[in-house]
Amino acid sequence: MTLKDDAAPLYADLAGDARVSFEFFPPRTEKMETQLWSAIQTLAPLAPRFVSVTYGAGGSTRERTHNTVARIARETALSAAAHLTCVAASKAEIGDVADAYWDAGVRHIVALRGDPPEMGGRFEPHPDGYSGAAELVEGLMKRHPFEISVSAYPEVHPEAASAQADLDNLKRKLDAGASRAITQFFFAPETYFRFMDKVLAAGIDADIVPGIMPVSNFAAVQRMSAMCNTDVPDWMGRLFDGLDDLPAARQLVSATVAAELCRKLYEGGARDFHFYTLNRAELSYAICHLLGLRAGRTVDRQEDAA
Repeated sequence: MTLKDDAAPLYADLAGDARVSFEFFPPRTEKMETQLWSAIQTLAPLAPRFVSVTYGAGGSTRERTHNTVARIARETALSAAAHLTCVAASKAEIGDVADAYWDAGVRHIVALRGDPPEMGGRFEPHPDGYSGAAELVEGLMKRHPFEISVSAYPEVHPEAASAQADLDNLKRKLDAGASRAITQFFFAPETYFRFMDKVLAAGIDADIVPGIMPVSNFAAVQRMSAMCNTDVPDWMGRLFDGLDDLPAARQLVSATVAAELCRKLYEGGARDFHFYTLNRAELSYAICHLLGLRAGRTVDRQEDAA
């Protein structure tokens, strides 16, 4: 059997025009901090549009989030984005946090309603706080001219009254001043494309960036997926079966699955990807490499600010 001369691997010679961003969480220990900064240093040469740092349920990581974001802004050339939620905080308290970020040179906020401190609990607004992310975006924009990203749920937020109500809420957040939405992770490209059809039909023209979760631990991803209404296809379970004690093999399978998802999204026109790194660089770096991104590339910051 003879291959054609033009036969090339699936990922060969991509244009390298994908744009990426990375999410981290604030470290709890010195060892975790070392791992986080190793991941940041590994991924920084890929010139991400921004890197974001999460905010624990109920504001439980407020100080650690601030310290991590401020250090990124201070010690690297990366654009640092801080997650900020409405949970267990008054408008005045949130305003103080926003002011502290602005004073630290942070110009990008990922504005979220946030999860309640108790697992399985329901969100209850602070008596003097914001009722949800749309109000939070509006309040932040009155405070400072932040760039703001918000969340989107291709498979519908688990607390939404309906898919239409969830879409209406997304539109309110964007109309309030958000620049883009980043989706909850999903595992089938059709999930994103069907969602985008609904988004466009609703008159929403903002960027809706697919959130990508490389599966480093299948059981953990199953738990997270159950909490956020993400469907885990049966084939994923079959692919990861038997790999619990084979971390190197599991990494290869994980990278393959996530890269295939990204390639199909790319073929469908997606050019922006947001990676939930879990403070590890290897999988995200490998996927970005397959998408044609190379260390040391330059990006048009003027375009990115649009």
